[in-house]
Amino acid sequence: MRVLIVEDEATLADIVGEGLRAEGIATDIAYDGGTGMEMATVHDYDVIILDRDLPLVHGDDICRALVGMPEVTARILMLTAAGTLGERVGGLTLGADDYLTKPFAYPELLARVHALARRARPAAPPVLTRAGLVLDVHRRIASRDGRALELTPKEFGVLEELLRADGAPVPAVNLLEKVWDANLDPFSGVLKVVVHGLRRKLGDPPVIQTVPVHGYRIGAS
Repeated sequence: MRVLIVEDEATLADIVGEGLRAEGIATDIAYDGGTGMEMATVHDYDVIILDRDLPLVHGDDICRALVGMPEVTARILMLTAAGTLGERVGGLTLGADDYLTKPFAYPELLARVHALARRARPAAPPVLTRAGLVLDVHRRIASRDGRALELTPKEFGVLEELLRADGAPVPAVNLLEKVWDANLDPFSGVLKVVVHGLRRKLGDPPVIQTVPVHGYRIGAS
């Protein structure tokens, strides 16, 4: 999952971002509406956490614009300090998928992010299986042929994307887009390092295949 936080309260944005990253969620942060609008249209996000009262470009204008772009498939969770019924209805009328009033409890925000992310992409079973691999996405538990796997958050994320593809090749750029945030240097070679670590932990016979030009895939056996 990849999330964008657009929030001008830097302390709040950083705290939420730190919490999401601790959950293994790739998270970018924009501290004003102009930057947020640009990032939302450049990167492929599952969920955008969008404050309404933003400098440079108002959150309402961002929401309205993004909803009108068919290429933007992210679900929008709108934040606001105003919790009246009229404010909530107004935010949802703009096209936001969910609405949360400040101050909020972080576990509630996290639960809403997960719920929206499930709606942002084609439905997939909560447990992904292929070639002896079993990945429980919600409990974040992985195993191969009954052997528990201790995976880093990035290893888990890459394996999840490969299993979601159900044997089809996944381009390296797609893996980088979904599992890492905007701070990553795409030429750093970090994906190759993570895939190497995954192959070592998964053991023999090798199950992650390199498909020249097309990326990586999980073999049938």
